[in-house]
Amino acid sequence: MKIKFLGGAGTVTGSKTLIETNGKRILIDCGLFQGLKSLRELNWNPLPILPSTIDCVLLTHGHLDHCGWLPRLMAQGFTGKIYCTSPTRSIAKLVLLDSAKIQEEEANRANKEQYSKHKRAEPLYTIQEAQTVTSFFKVVQPNTPVIVADDITAFFENAGHIIGACSITLILEGKTLVFSGDIGRDDDVLMFPPTKPILADYVFLESTYGNKLHPDLDVKKVLETLINNAIEENGTVIIPGFAVERAQSVMFLLWQLKTEGRIPNIPYILDTPMGANALRVFLENLQWHKLSDNNCREMSKMFTIVSEFEETMRIIANPQPKVIIAASGMVTGGRVLSYFEHYIGFDETTVIFVGYQAEGTRGRRLLEGADEIKIYGNYYNVRAKIFQIEGLSAHGDQKDLLNWLSALKNTPKCIFLVHGENLPADELRIKIQNQYHFKSNVPLMGNEIEI
Repeated sequence: MKIKFLGGAGTVTGSKTLIETNGKRILIDCGLFQGLKSLRELNWNPLPILPSTIDCVLLTHGHLDHCGWLPRLMAQGFTGKIYCTSPTRSIAKLVLLDSAKIQEEEANRANKEQYSKHKRAEPLYTIQEAQTVTSFFKVVQPNTPVIVADDITAFFENAGHIIGACSITLILEGKTLVFSGDIGRDDDVLMFPPTKPILADYVFLESTYGNKLHPDLDVKKVLETLINNAIEENGTVIIPGFAVERAQSVMFLLWQLKTEGRIPNIPYILDTPMGANALRVFLENLQWHKLSDNNCREMSKMFTIVSEFEETMRIIANPQPKVIIAASGMVTGGRVLSYFEHYIGFDETTVIFVGYQAEGTRGRRLLEGADEIKIYGNYYNVRAKIFQIEGLSAHGDQKDLLNWLSALKNTPKCIFLVHGENLPADELRIKIQNQYHFKSNVPLMGNEIEI
């Protein structure tokens, strides 16, 4: 059996792990590379194998860095099934269509304003290509065996992180392989704790926060303080929000704060069409999260939910203090860029990051103290106050990741640490060896192993 790391190795984006066994090829996740230009350019490269030879894709969850390359895979010849849970199918549809829409819009804008280095900018894929993916989804039930090929069985088990997210256990050639996907937190605001694996010969574990512990913060108190301070200065608060799960978590916390009279009665805006659609997915899948039907509906009433870009421009033009949640969460695209163009240069503006910021993204540069950022070919001075609330991350920290391994009844032959930058992955490797005495390895992109 061969395992090839085609993405999500040495980086937190572009997750793609290929399994070759007995004439079958199975791809675990099919994500988009984000962040550094050298990574983004990989999205344009073909896979080292023909997509038409891949039998199926097993999708852990619907975030762009795990599903965002599916339209390219289809365009290059893949015709197999894409196995995932029902919420993941719904979220992936939203994410892919939103991604395609943003890419088309940015290509058109680059051509119109002539800031592309290419003779003609083209989107990585179109809305039509994203829509094509939909008919290939095959919904599976969690904790239920799924025969994905001859003598190959898969189990999908709750991973927390976002709605519908699962770890995947594959049983093949008499071996048990566990792919973590992204592991959520044991004490998440919305998601249930992730299910721990019991048996595994080989584990492929994400390591996004492999070298960090989330601070023990009262995140509601921090949000309350930052918002009230901004409003006292007559400023606007911008929260770059991952449209799935983090946006809903922040909405829930803001709703609690407003209900408790701890933040003022000002406009609260959700300006991410995908985030608004994700709310419906939460309402349709109450068994997957902690919110009640009433909680979902009541917190939605508090927010002005924006769909049309013309409304975005009206909000920007209104000088009234307000709180805005807008995608994308790493400021790589989406409506949040329009707000940044207008507000990032004002001292009274407050920007609050609530999730992981990958290397090379605008979000990471702002957290590292950049004094200017580039948006649509133009540079903008950064005078806004920049904060991060790590206590709201959807990823488990080092303690959570180590705890996820704690129920294993056997000693795995190897733990492969993926979906993390090199330093966090290597620190987690050392922790695993010290705590469990499990052999661990940090594969590089393009590596192939035989087991």
